[in-house]
Amino acid sequence: MKTSTFLLIIVMMMHFITLTNITIFHGEYNGIALALSTILFISSIAIFVNNKRKMK
Repeated sequence: MKTSTFLLIIVMMMHFITLTNITIFHGEYNGIALALSTILFISSIAIFVNNKRKMK
Protein backbone atom coordinates (compact mmCIF):
# COMPACT_ATOMS: atom_id res chain seq x y z
CA MET A 1 0.00 0.00 0.00
CA LYS A 2 1.02 3.57 -0.50
CA THR A 3 2.26 5.65 2.41
CA SER A 4 -0.61 8.09 2.03
CA THR A 5 -3.06 5.23 2.53
CA PHE A 6 -1.37 4.20 5.79
CA LEU A 7 -1.35 7.78 7.03
CA LEU A 8 -5.02 8.24 6.16
CA ILE A 9 -5.94 5.04 8.01
CA ILE A 10 -4.01 6.21 11.08
CA VAL A 11 -5.77 9.61 11.05
CA MET A 12 -9.14 7.85 10.75
CA MET A 13 -8.25 5.63 13.72
CA MET A 14 -7.29 8.68 15.79
CA HIS A 15 -10.60 10.36 15.05
CA PHE A 16 -12.51 7.16 15.80
CA ILE A 17 -10.78 6.89 19.19
CA THR A 18 -11.73 10.47 20.05
CA LEU A 19 -15.29 10.08 18.80
CA THR A 20 -15.78 6.84 20.72
CA ASN A 21 -14.38 8.33 23.91
CA ILE A 22 -16.68 11.35 23.72
CA THR A 23 -19.92 9.72 22.54
CA ILE A 24 -19.87 6.30 24.19
CA PHE A 25 -17.73 6.81 27.29
CA HIS A 26 -18.61 10.50 27.88
CA GLY A 27 -14.93 11.45 28.16
CA GLU A 28 -14.17 9.08 31.03
CA TYR A 29 -11.13 7.59 29.31
CA ASN A 30 -9.35 10.76 28.18
CA GLY A 31 -5.95 9.49 29.31
CA ILE A 32 -6.24 6.23 27.42
CA ALA A 33 -7.57 7.97 24.31
CA LEU A 34 -4.73 10.49 24.44
CA ALA A 35 -2.14 7.74 24.88
CA LEU A 36 -3.52 5.74 21.94
CA SER A 37 -3.67 8.83 19.73
CA THR A 38 -0.10 9.72 20.66
CA ILE A 39 1.11 6.22 19.83
CA LEU A 40 -0.65 6.37 16.47
CA PHE A 41 0.81 9.82 15.78
CA ILE A 42 4.36 8.67 16.55
CA SER A 43 3.89 5.59 14.37
CA SER A 44 2.65 7.75 11.50
CA ILE A 45 5.73 9.98 11.83
CA ALA A 46 7.93 6.87 11.76
CA ILE A 47 6.20 5.61 8.61
CA PHE A 48 6.57 9.01 6.95
CA VAL A 49 10.27 9.34 7.84
CA ASN A 50 10.98 5.78 6.75
CA ASN A 51 9.34 6.45 3.41
CA LYS A 52 11.33 9.68 2.92
CA ARG A 53 14.59 7.81 3.59
CA LYS A 54 13.71 5.14 1.03
CA MET A 55 12.98 7.77 -1.61
CA LYS A 56 16.47 9.33 -1.32
